[in-house]
Amino acid sequence: MQPTVTPNAYKILVVDDDPDIVELLEYNLRKEGYEVASAPDGRKALEVAPQFGPDIILLDVMMPHLDGIAACRQLRELPRFKDTYIIFLTARAEEFSEVAAFEAGADDFIAKPIKPRALLSRLAAFVRRDKDPQVQLDTIEINGLKIDRTGFAVFQEGRKITLPKKEFELLAFLAASPHKVFGRDELLQNIWGNDVFVLARTVDVHVRKVREKVGDHHIQTIKGVGYKFNTDN
Repeated sequence: MQPTVTPNAYKILVVDDDPDIVELLEYNLRKEGYEVASAPDGRKALEVAPQFGPDIILLDVMMPHLDGIAACRQLRELPRFKDTYIIFLTARAEEFSEVAAFEAGADDFIAKPIKPRALLSRLAAFVRRDKDPQVQLDTIEINGLKIDRTGFAVFQEGRKITLPKKEFELLAFLAASPHKVFGRDELLQNIWGNDVFVLARTVDVHVRKVREKVGDHHIQTIKGVGYKFNTDN
């Protein structure tokens, strides 16, 4: 399907073999001002993507001809799409499917049935970060939390929450890239550094302590992969 044309709009490629889902997403995305194109399978997506140049790709996992996992891997091999925001859409609840999606290079993972408002909220958060990433360096406001990185302060619905330095750094690091899943080793390297010997279990302990103070729903466990900041309300 040919994309709509809106000046300076973010381009979104919808890839799904279910025409009803494609129609639903196209309608809601265009209503929000996004420029949209679609493809019915992974093989066609690899043809459309270089021509359309999407900023964001919504990619179904189970499709004919070429599934989403394989399509994502091939897209990531192209320099142009190395950093494109890719969200997997899937009805599959099996753990291995989610792990495989992130290993293939996905940035986020949304289970069907898709809730358009939740998807649009997630996309809007990405667009804000993409347009003005400098804002996120000092203050992060997401999912009811305000994280002041310069003042080492966390506020939830106006209430100040005191966190020790490493717990604060862990929360702020995850919240700064809410669309990305980080493995324990990556978190250890970014929060504790290479010069300090700590076990991977240290990350789990700190996540548990942060959850006790700010709520369980902010940090999501991706089994077999690591942790991500949850953007769902």
